[in-house]
Amino acid sequence: MFFDRPESGETAILVHIDFPGPNANDNPRELEELALSAGADPVEYLFGTRSEPSSKFFLGKGKVEELAELVRLHDAKLVIFDHSLTPGQERNIEREIECRVLDRTGLILDIFAQRARTHEGKLQVELAQLEHMSTRLIRGWTHLERQKGGIGLRGPGETQLETDRRLLRARIKAITGRLEKVRKQREQGRRARARAEIPTLSLVGYTNAGKSTLFNRITEADVYAADQLFATLDPTLRKLEINDIGAVILADTVGFIRDLPHKLVESFRATLQETVEATLLLHVIDAVDEERREHIAQVNNVLHEIGADEVPTLEVYNKIDGLEGMEPRIDRDDQGTPVRVWLSARTGVGTDLLIQALRERLANNMFHEIVELDHNQGQFRAMLFAQNAVVDEQFTDDGRIRLEVRLQEKELRKILSRLGIPHDRYLPAEEEQW
Repeated sequence: MFFDRPESGETAILVHIDFPGPNANDNPRELEELALSAGADPVEYLFGTRSEPSSKFFLGKGKVEELAELVRLHDAKLVIFDHSLTPGQERNIEREIECRVLDRTGLILDIFAQRARTHEGKLQVELAQLEHMSTRLIRGWTHLERQKGGIGLRGPGETQLETDRRLLRARIKAITGRLEKVRKQREQGRRARARAEIPTLSLVGYTNAGKSTLFNRITEADVYAADQLFATLDPTLRKLEINDIGAVILADTVGFIRDLPHKLVESFRATLQETVEATLLLHVIDAVDEERREHIAQVNNVLHEIGADEVPTLEVYNKIDGLEGMEPRIDRDDQGTPVRVWLSARTGVGTDLLIQALRERLANNMFHEIVELDHNQGQFRAMLFAQNAVVDEQFTDDGRIRLEVRLQEKELRKILSRLGIPHDRYLPAEEEQW
């Protein structure tokens, strides 16, 4: 953006080095999927094992020579590392192999830049890219001489690199200010939903777990969904009507991934705030993924990082159509509360069980009683019917109306307050909150 870079092409060499330790990543397939999502054409995979990264090249000298030979063999224009590299390591490797080098963070940033559609999403991605780039500006310059003098050519007395850094800092400041305005607008929307007591459900999960497919299935929306990493970047909110609960807001969010760059988490904090302040998280899990346990742990790590690890969670095991003999079901804890739902968003099997589980998890304070009304309480009766709260209606011999009523207590309180009826006439005093 602010400095010259070698022309990048689609042909790419992938590099994956195994390091000992509990956090070691032994699944290089994910890097290939990321590269394909970015539009690269992986032609070779370079594997290796080291006890620890080299401070100069990350790789050993022998592996650097092997990598250079692969670049020449395939005429590759890009080398992608399945690791985070320091600016110095990237610069040293590029100099040795004479090819552009991209680390895992840069690759994910590139995918996010391709996927961003909304103005806010583009700003968030650009901010993360600029902050990532700020430590790597020197790589694009082979000289640090002062700007040339002379008539009409006298510069401000700073190097081109210093000029770029100054422009970059100004752009970061401008984007941060605009995102702060977006954050305030989102905050106003959340406060409005809180005042209306509308529950918010947030879909979270590892990338490509099927969140958008599930979102489309239960909301009848048309959000872009594809079998690729980070198909969804910009958040989407839809209203969903659930019997006995009423309106809820369902939010589809960006997928998480191993080693999600911290700069992205910071840049997308305004978007992820929907997750932090949700009433319930729906953690979508790929049931056929052999590494689902590791992916669950990665999602939980990100939730902890953004401060959403205390939000109540319902696990949704998706893609059961890929498991032989698996039937949709609800798993419950010792108190009978739904904690896990097994379904297939693609076929729709089990989505009715998800709605049932949501109804149970959200209906913590449900009013389900027989209510007797006098003949002059027609307005009360009409408001209960308007809320679809009347399960059964009978008329007594003395002209009274006996209703079986089922609705949330908060909705009943609103009706009673509007009509000026004392709450304790229908609700126990100890449950009075208004």
